[in-house]
Amino acid sequence: MSTVRVDVWLWAVRIFKTRSAANAACAAGAVRVDGVMAKPSRPVGAGMLVHVRQRGRTRELEVVETPSKRVGAAVAATAYVDHSPPPEPSPMRPAPVATREPGAGRPTKRDRRRLDEFRRGEGG
Repeated sequence: MSTVRVDVWLWAVRIFKTRSAANAACAAGAVRVDGVMAKPSRPVGAGMLVHVRQRGRTRELEVVETPSKRVGAAVAATAYVDHSPPPEPSPMRPAPVATREPGAGRPTKRDRRRLDEFRRGEGG
Protein backbone atom coordinates (compact mmCIF):
# COMPACT_ATOMS: atom_id res chain seq x y z
CA MET A 1 0.00 0.00 0.00
CA SER A 2 1.53 3.33 -1.02
CA THR A 3 1.32 6.34 1.26
CA VAL A 4 1.93 10.03 0.75
CA ARG A 5 2.13 13.05 3.08
CA VAL A 6 -1.27 14.47 3.99
CA ASP A 7 -0.37 18.00 2.86
CA VAL A 8 0.80 16.66 -0.52
CA TRP A 9 -2.36 14.57 -0.89
CA LEU A 10 -4.66 17.51 -0.08
CA TRP A 11 -2.86 19.62 -2.67
CA ALA A 12 -2.71 16.82 -5.27
CA VAL A 13 -6.46 16.14 -5.14
CA ARG A 14 -7.25 19.86 -5.30
CA ILE A 15 -8.71 20.41 -1.83
CA PHE A 16 -6.24 23.29 -1.43
CA LYS A 17 -4.93 25.53 -4.19
CA THR A 18 -1.31 25.43 -3.03
CA ARG A 19 0.75 22.99 -1.03
CA SER A 20 1.72 25.74 1.38
CA ALA A 21 -1.98 26.39 2.07
CA ALA A 22 -2.46 22.67 2.81
CA ASN A 23 0.63 22.75 5.01
CA ALA A 24 -0.70 25.80 6.91
CA ALA A 25 -4.09 24.13 7.43
CA CYS A 26 -2.39 21.06 8.90
CA ALA A 27 -0.21 23.20 11.16
CA ALA A 28 -3.29 25.16 12.32
CA GLY A 29 -5.08 21.96 13.35
CA ALA A 30 -7.74 22.07 10.63
CA VAL A 31 -6.86 18.60 9.32
CA ARG A 32 -7.52 15.30 11.08
CA VAL A 33 -6.62 11.82 9.85
CA ASP A 34 -8.71 9.01 11.35
CA GLY A 35 -9.80 11.36 14.13
CA VAL A 36 -6.28 12.43 15.14
CA MET A 37 -4.93 15.92 14.47
CA ALA A 38 -2.43 15.61 11.61
CA LYS A 39 0.91 17.28 11.10
CA PRO A 40 1.77 18.04 7.45
CA SER A 41 4.12 15.04 7.28
CA ARG A 42 1.51 12.50 8.44
CA PRO A 43 1.27 9.69 5.86
CA VAL A 44 -2.14 8.81 4.42
CA GLY A 45 -3.09 5.74 2.47
CA ALA A 46 -6.14 4.16 0.88
CA GLY A 47 -9.05 3.65 3.27
CA MET A 48 -8.14 6.42 5.72
CA LEU A 49 -10.60 9.18 6.66
CA VAL A 50 -9.41 12.77 6.39
CA HIS A 51 -11.46 15.58 7.99
CA VAL A 52 -10.69 19.06 6.65
CA ARG A 53 -12.10 22.26 8.18
CA GLN A 54 -12.17 24.85 5.42
CA ARG A 55 -14.10 28.13 5.08
CA GLY A 56 -16.44 27.32 7.99
CA ARG A 57 -17.28 23.86 6.64
CA THR A 58 -15.93 20.44 7.60
CA ARG A 59 -15.33 17.98 4.78
CA GLU A 60 -15.06 14.26 5.46
CA LEU A 61 -12.97 12.58 2.76
CA GLU A 62 -12.12 8.90 2.38
CA VAL A 63 -8.79 8.31 0.62
CA VAL A 64 -9.11 6.03 -2.43
CA GLU A 65 -5.90 6.85 -4.32
CA THR A 66 -2.70 8.59 -3.24
CA PRO A 67 -1.28 10.65 -6.10
CA SER A 68 2.00 12.33 -5.20
CA LYS A 69 1.69 15.01 -7.89
CA ARG A 70 -1.16 17.38 -8.66
CA VAL A 71 -3.65 15.78 -11.01
CA GLY A 72 -6.47 17.08 -13.19
CA ALA A 73 -9.88 17.77 -11.72
CA ALA A 74 -11.47 14.66 -13.25
CA VAL A 75 -8.75 12.39 -11.85
CA ALA A 76 -8.77 14.21 -8.49
CA ALA A 77 -12.50 13.54 -8.09
CA THR A 78 -11.81 9.79 -8.27
CA ALA A 79 -9.00 9.93 -5.68
CA TYR A 80 -11.40 10.36 -2.74
CA VAL A 81 -14.98 9.76 -1.67
CA ASP A 82 -16.66 12.77 -0.08
CA HIS A 83 -18.83 11.68 2.88
CA SER A 84 -19.54 15.22 4.10
CA PRO A 85 -23.09 16.59 4.03
CA PRO A 86 -23.88 19.11 1.31
CA PRO A 87 -23.17 22.74 2.23
CA GLU A 88 -26.03 24.77 3.61
CA PRO A 89 -27.45 27.20 1.10
CA SER A 90 -26.42 30.76 1.79
CA PRO A 91 -29.27 33.11 2.69
CA MET A 92 -30.28 35.09 -0.35
CA ARG A 93 -30.28 38.81 0.26
CA PRO A 94 -31.39 41.23 -2.40
CA ALA A 95 -28.55 43.32 -3.75
CA PRO A 96 -28.61 46.92 -2.52
CA VAL A 97 -29.64 49.44 -5.13
CA ALA A 98 -28.04 52.86 -5.51
CA THR A 99 -30.83 55.43 -5.77
CA ARG A 100 -30.95 59.19 -5.90
CA GLU A 101 -33.74 61.44 -4.84
CA PRO A 102 -35.98 62.64 -7.67
CA GLY A 103 -35.03 66.08 -8.91
CA ALA A 104 -31.52 65.92 -7.43
CA GLY A 105 -29.96 66.66 -10.81
CA ARG A 106 -26.77 65.20 -12.18
CA PRO A 107 -24.42 63.57 -9.71
CA THR A 108 -21.40 65.61 -8.74
CA LYS A 109 -17.88 64.24 -9.04
CA ARG A 110 -18.01 63.30 -5.36
CA ASP A 111 -21.39 61.57 -5.82
CA ARG A 112 -20.03 59.67 -8.84
CA ARG A 113 -17.05 58.40 -6.83
CA ARG A 114 -19.33 57.26 -4.03
CA LEU A 115 -21.58 55.46 -6.53
CA ASP A 116 -18.57 53.74 -8.11
CA GLU A 117 -17.30 52.62 -4.69
CA PHE A 118 -20.78 51.35 -3.82
CA ARG A 119 -21.03 49.35 -7.05
CA ARG A 120 -17.57 47.82 -6.49
CA GLY A 121 -18.63 46.88 -2.96
CA GLU A 122 -15.99 48.94 -1.19
CA GLY A 123 -18.20 50.56 1.38
CA GLY A 124 -21.25 52.47 2.13
